[in-house]
Amino acid sequence: MGILKKVFEIIAKDKNTRARAGILKTAHGEVETPVFLPVGSKGTVKTVRNDELKSWGVQMILANTYHLWMQPGDDLIAGAGGLHKFMDWDAPIFTDSGGFQIFSLGEKAQRKIGPDEPVPFNVQVKESGVSFQTGSSGDKKELTPELSVQIQNNLRSDVALVLDEFPGYPFEHEKTKRAVERTTRWARRAKEEFERLKKRKTHPGQSLLGIIQGAAFPDLRKKSAEGILAIGFDGYAIGGVAVGEPAKEMLRAIDVTVPFLEESKFRHLLGVGTPENIIQAVARGCDSFDCVIPTREARHGRVYVSAFCNTPRSWSFAEECGYQTLDIAHSRFKNDLSPLDKNCPCYACRNHTRAYLNHLFKSSEMLAIRLLTEHNLRFYLGLMVKIRKAIKESNFEKMVGNFKKGGLANNAL
Repeated sequence: MGILKKVFEIIAKDKNTRARAGILKTAHGEVETPVFLPVGSKGTVKTVRNDELKSWGVQMILANTYHLWMQPGDDLIAGAGGLHKFMDWDAPIFTDSGGFQIFSLGEKAQRKIGPDEPVPFNVQVKESGVSFQTGSSGDKKELTPELSVQIQNNLRSDVALVLDEFPGYPFEHEKTKRAVERTTRWARRAKEEFERLKKRKTHPGQSLLGIIQGAAFPDLRKKSAEGILAIGFDGYAIGGVAVGEPAKEMLRAIDVTVPFLEESKFRHLLGVGTPENIIQAVARGCDSFDCVIPTREARHGRVYVSAFCNTPRSWSFAEECGYQTLDIAHSRFKNDLSPLDKNCPCYACRNHTRAYLNHLFKSSEMLAIRLLTEHNLRFYLGLMVKIRKAIKESNFEKMVGNFKKGGLANNAL
């Protein structure tokens, strides 16, 4: 497995936005962008098989360094030949660094239970790294920038991330400034470790992305971008978004970050998001996205349907269009013998009715979650196909202006 000489190639640009279509080149194949990555934190996208994912058009998945480090352990996975072989997935894998768990198991968890209550994971951030309490005994494990890179090297992912720190919303300037500065110092250490491992040729085909932080503060986004770009990475991720802030602030963070990034390099937006957020982020120059929304929402009975879900009509982004979310457990669907979406190719839409899916979900049948997960993922994957097509055909600006939640799909409710 050789070192990739060029990680990302732009093949088309939209004339009126920053949107671009490209090819991400990895050791396990090429990925067409813009692309959505289903989240498989623990080495599986919940409830579905890998062959199903491939047949639906999934190009790359996201796995999580923290979770796989905790269970079953990166040494075991390395001994199995890497995560691809361990989980039997022969397409590209993107790994998060564990940085999100600093927030989700720390600050976010603390806010939920109150400032004076002990947090189960007892997250402690220091200059050396971050420690997590791993059991009731009080045992702790420390994740450092170097160790995060080592774990991802053991996992043999195609795209890896540096360990980072970020605050949640509402944002505080001084707190965010400290996180930006620490993230930059950690990124430098991570890059040095990455280069050391590359010389050993344990996994030379891996790419490493730096992460730009700064919340919604333009001065801190600039400071972060300048610091991370000075270190030099194969591409960049925009972090610290989708952490409770309004959509306008998230888009503002992207707006002030992208102009600092090298045009020729790959850009990933972490943790986003809803269909309209993805379209708006593509318009601002982002190339890839990961989010639990389609799979998590399926587990709660919420599904995405097209604007024309009740009529056998193809989508056309030259016209007004949109989508709706349905709560399949709602009593209004008990006797509804129509499919979720007449235009969807998923198994549920081709073979089952809303009434049957309502029955399965209210009966707590596992098949309901499997079917709804496929439906939501195929909605997202289909959306990305249309985005790429619109960019290549210079029709993307119409999509940005017209695509939204609601619109023509109101009759779906």
